[in-house]
Amino acid sequence: MAPFKGRKKHPESPEAGIKRSFGWVAALGAVLVVGGLVGLFYVGFATITSMLLFGWLLLVGGIVGLVQAAQNRNTNFFWLALVVAALYIAAGVVVIRNPEQTAAALTMFAALLFLTGGIFRLFGGMVVRGPHMVWTLIQGAIGILLAILVLADWPESSVYVIGAFFSLALLFDGLGLLGAGLGGRRIVGMVADARDAPLTRQ
Repeated sequence: MAPFKGRKKHPESPEAGIKRSFGWVAALGAVLVVGGLVGLFYVGFATITSMLLFGWLLLVGGIVGLVQAAQNRNTNFFWLALVVAALYIAAGVVVIRNPEQTAAALTMFAALLFLTGGIFRLFGGMVVRGPHMVWTLIQGAIGILLAILVLADWPESSVYVIGAFFSLALLFDGLGLLGAGLGGRRIVGMVADARDAPLTRQ
């Protein structure tokens, strides 16, 4: 009796693999879009979540740096790598234990960056007077306005500022990935149809 032979699997076409990859990109973009929208509705939760994520990233990075420092203990950069890893671990522990205070400090830092950048753009636009002077002045004015709005309500503003920025970043990154994934699948399909079209006419 002849042994049972299963059905042979047809080899997957390159277009199908590429379309599936773009499909995963689009799916990731959709997840990020949903996360960004949820974060905009619950900015306080998004702020705490982003701070905890930031703290854990610092902690994990410090542990990895500590392991690498131990592996290179006979090199000239051992002590520098050890100090940097210890600072990462300490910062991660502080952020995880005090996410609200960390959010307040980062909000103050972001507002000062907006204020400083806005002032430099205003003065730079008026001094240089290049072809993009109007756009530079608008950017400077918006930066100063944002800084004033954040500082006027600080530290209460730290509850929503970091979360709003984090959620907007997720939203725009997700929209970019979603558009790239759907557009890539469409282009691959058009290329495959154009390649198969002469074969169907014969």
